[in-house]
Amino acid sequence: MKTANGHEIIQLFESWSPKFFALEDDPIGLQIGKLNLPIKNVLVTLDVTLEVVQEAIDKKCQMILAHHPPIFRPLKNLRTDSPSGEMFALCIKHDIAVYAAHTNLDVAPGGVNDLLAEALGLKQINILEETYAEPMMKLAVFVPTSSSEDLRKSLASAGAGQIGNYDSCSFSSTGKGRFQPIDGSNPFIGTKNHLEEVEEDKVEVIFPASQKSKILRAMYTNHPYEEVAFDIWTLDSKTQQQGIGRIGELERAMTLDEFAQQVKNRLSVPFVRVVGNPSANIRKVAVLGGDGNKYIQKAKRAGADVLVTGDLYFHVAQDAQALGLNVIDPGHHVESIMKKGVSEKMNGMCKEKKFDCTFIASEISTEPFRIL
Repeated sequence: MKTANGHEIIQLFESWSPKFFALEDDPIGLQIGKLNLPIKNVLVTLDVTLEVVQEAIDKKCQMILAHHPPIFRPLKNLRTDSPSGEMFALCIKHDIAVYAAHTNLDVAPGGVNDLLAEALGLKQINILEETYAEPMMKLAVFVPTSSSEDLRKSLASAGAGQIGNYDSCSFSSTGKGRFQPIDGSNPFIGTKNHLEEVEEDKVEVIFPASQKSKILRAMYTNHPYEEVAFDIWTLDSKTQQQGIGRIGELERAMTLDEFAQQVKNRLSVPFVRVVGNPSANIRKVAVLGGDGNKYIQKAKRAGADVLVTGDLYFHVAQDAQALGLNVIDPGHHVESIMKKGVSEKMNGMCKEKKFDCTFIASEISTEPFRIL
């Protein structure tokens, strides 16, 4: 097992939940401390509070991975006699880095919204609103026919040629390549100052734009020529879309009040607020962790019978009622489902990479409300 530094741990996390998934102006990423330190333990939390930082110290964690950014708005000062200032000072004193993954973790496959949808028993889950679609690129590279198969396999291993549920997709056409090595060259085929004609394949593959560096590295590493001839361009087609919120179907229809009770039980909350007719028929469910007030219209247009989201405003509830959309509000804190989900996901990824690093779900509840 290898002891990884903070850069390696975050690089691994971002291979699952990249920054470019985040909504515009979301203050994600490293917020406190530095990453060029060995990381053995990471505490996963919904919020960063003084109690959570103390928990990180007690559990010998060198990093905190939080869903809610502790620095959400620009700081006007950093006074250590304030609760937030004391929390920042404690992190710095104990060399604890704090990294925030907010809407990028909401969007990521297997992230907050997928965890909530699965907890509610939804099937046939799709995104509620598309927020990101990565462009595709095409590489066309010329290679001696004798080396064509090895290069195609290497490009496929690097991730090129993935189309839907198919991988290793490529196209080859054969022709004549001509070149003349000159002084200073070290040709794989041919002799200096003599025009060569070689049977070559033109190998074409597609890949997501974010994988460009990796694909080109695989091409250069596994190509026999000293100078590689290739073309690369961006396509109009996109990869599978990613987005905020999820929408799916219940295994069986139930009334609004029955489903509200299921939400309460499965998300382990003391109460839920409900908008709509208690006996309304519920089958198609939209869910969005955190504040989903902006998504009432979107959920209705998507055909949802109910939207499960937090922080519902009074007038938005009235708007939903007028639209004929039922709403269940279990509170914002249900996003704490990410503590266990992220810990399990990252521990599995660390095991695959042979990183000696453990992600620990915080045991501190940061729910500020209590019910009398």
